[in-house]
Amino acid sequence: MAERQRDPVERDADRSADLYEISDWEVRSTFDRVVYFLYYAGQWALRGLVILLALAILGVQIAFGGLGALGAQPLFAALAALSAIPALVLAGYIYYADVTTQEPLTLLVSTFLLGVLFAGFAAILNTVLQGPVQFLGSGFGLVPFLGQVAFFFLIVGPVEESVKLLAVRLYAFRDDRFDAVIDGAVYGAMAGLGFATIENALYIVQNTEMVTGTFQAINAGSGIAAVRALAGPGHVIYSAFAGYYLGLAKFNPEDAGPIVLKGLLIAAVIHAGYNTLAGPVTGVLSTVYGVNQFIAFIGFVVVYDGVFILLLLRKLDAYRQAYNRAQVAEGPESEPGVPEFER
Repeated sequence: MAERQRDPVERDADRSADLYEISDWEVRSTFDRVVYFLYYAGQWALRGLVILLALAILGVQIAFGGLGALGAQPLFAALAALSAIPALVLAGYIYYADVTTQEPLTLLVSTFLLGVLFAGFAAILNTVLQGPVQFLGSGFGLVPFLGQVAFFFLIVGPVEESVKLLAVRLYAFRDDRFDAVIDGAVYGAMAGLGFATIENALYIVQNTEMVTGTFQAINAGSGIAAVRALAGPGHVIYSAFAGYYLGLAKFNPEDAGPIVLKGLLIAAVIHAGYNTLAGPVTGVLSTVYGVNQFIAFIGFVVVYDGVFILLLLRKLDAYRQAYNRAQVAEGPESEPGVPEFER
């Protein structure tokens, strides 16, 4: 890490010299303490405002957007929970892959809940920006598919990955227990799990709320839940990539901005690529090659997600190997929280 840049006075002065408000600063006076308090209180107030706004959006979705049906119809809630299981398994594996100390449950749960809450921001931005971007991207309506591609790459991917990363940045990232680069992948995966869970619930409710009859609701809900179960792990993969780079940025503050942007771009491109290719690839396999449409979709998801899961696991394994080499070099006594038999 680069050494902190210092003023010439501080750099060349006698170490015993008092340089308060000359070239150095610390909290001394009552006014200093007031300013210090106001600054950090403002930070907490801003974070609280973001959370309150997200809660308000969720409240509107429950009251008017269909999510209230989850409480009125236990079937929908059960299907939403079941559809999140594959994403939960993947997030759990990424948690297991963390070779450093185990992450505290409080940070994991809070990041999951923030991922649920902040999905509302993405829903609003996607809705507001969808029309203009699709129109401009399609060359004034001449090539609709290009408009859809522009929407996925310019709006959906960047917006959804940004709000999931915000769920990590707002709380877990600031905690001292976020103490390793790989922790970013763990918390990114949890934010992705939260986002996928609420998104699955919305899709299930929206596609079954007009269906009458218990049997018909089960049939329709099961179909959409199966599709969402396949789509959910993608959110975990994308945000685990972005989260890993957020962790890298925490321990390389001099280059934090470019590092975070790199992670966001990787996650957004993978995300947008999935959205862009899922429909056409499934359509080609089903119409040209006669593959059942659902089977074709499963095949696409397995191949697409499989490639990026392997790339993610390679990155986590590279960290694991570097960590193990460092621990061997320093000796077993330097490994906090790691049982003797695992060293």
